[in-house]
Amino acid sequence: MRIYRMFTALGAAIAICLMLSPMAATAADESSIPPGTIITLANWQQYKQFMPQGMQALFEGQYFWKMPADFRMEVGATDNYPLPEEYVRNTEKYSNLVRIKETSGGGRTITGYVAGSPFPNPAEPEKGYKILVDFWYRSIPYLYCGNDDYQYLINSAHQVTSARYEDVFRRLSHISDASQPINDPRAQGIDYSQFSMVLAPEQQRYTAFLTIYYIDPAKAEDVYIFVPQLRRVLRGSTNSRCAPVAGSDFTPDDFTGFSGGIARFEAHFLRDQRILALTNSDPHRYGQLANYYPLYFPKPEVGKWETRDTYVIDTRRIPSQQSGYCYGKQIMYVDKSAFVIFWKDIYNPHMKLFKLQMASRIATAVPHEGVQLSNGNAIEVMWNLDTSHMSAFMTAGPDGRGQFSDEECRHLDGVNYDDIARYSMPSGLTQVMR
Repeated sequence: MRIYRMFTALGAAIAICLMLSPMAATAADESSIPPGTIITLANWQQYKQFMPQGMQALFEGQYFWKMPADFRMEVGATDNYPLPEEYVRNTEKYSNLVRIKETSGGGRTITGYVAGSPFPNPAEPEKGYKILVDFWYRSIPYLYCGNDDYQYLINSAHQVTSARYEDVFRRLSHISDASQPINDPRAQGIDYSQFSMVLAPEQQRYTAFLTIYYIDPAKAEDVYIFVPQLRRVLRGSTNSRCAPVAGSDFTPDDFTGFSGGIARFEAHFLRDQRILALTNSDPHRYGQLANYYPLYFPKPEVGKWETRDTYVIDTRRIPSQQSGYCYGKQIMYVDKSAFVIFWKDIYNPHMKLFKLQMASRIATAVPHEGVQLSNGNAIEVMWNLDTSHMSAFMTAGPDGRGQFSDEECRHLDGVNYDDIARYSMPSGLTQVMR
């Protein structure tokens, strides 16, 4: 009897182990995707929990833009990109000073912000808005530049037009770089500037745009346009944030994932989600159009995807400024470590899925800071589901140069992109054609 009971107990234990082992394996599988996994049209539903809704729509094939029959996505290991030491120090030193303040128009802004991450551990109340603010003041080089940025416009007949750009983006305040002051003495109240000029095609060359964001988040940005045919600088309207940029499907509010500011938008936290993202590539690979599927989704030649932890937030214009705005809501997937936006599902004012934006941030070495995820290099694609049109923007062209940062911008092809008066001030636009 003792032997019988022993074998009975052993058998029961083995049975329990056999039942629990698959459950444990399933639980592990549900938290990530094993490196080496190949995702195709045949098996993608096994991994749909790691995909934003818009990416799932591309797999489902319910719209004009959809994954092709030979689609393959290779999954690699998740990379770790430590934030710059100065940014971390400033976060520890100053984040306890930041407060959320309501504005007279029913929106929100912040007070007490100096540098670093405003809300290093965003939590309720107002968790979603804190995440949006963390994105806005994410760690970036104080200067990044490039003259090999390409934009492609593709219609439903797969006809392509392209343009090459020179871009100079600069942070002038709230800087977290050991070689720079927190606030540049030449800032003149400016927080951040975005300069972009067309280099090709020739008939559009020298058309330039400058957007200035101010230290006071409640102050509307200023937009300036240099029109070479008129030899004049025109002041853009801050109400034209829905206007297509250079005939593309991007609006000014879509740059870098989101450029709408924090005073005119509210955000609500929806959930945590681990999603597939592409962060590791080389400009010689992602700058080649042959390495993309017809809908300009990266092929395995561009790089391996990885699973990353994100916050999912619902971002909308505040009610007092919602009327006439092109987007009803934007569902944003924000990386939990670098606070970059990897993906957006965009809805029209009637809350119908309208556009999908992939914003792959490509990790690159930044002087004195190591490899950083937020550095300016990116692959951005906007699929317009209403018009069957799409636009793609890559910070590298056929030459595979990519963007540069900080002191690398001082002598790039004989040009000093570190010239604040030239690339961050409206007066600099008058020098475009000199």
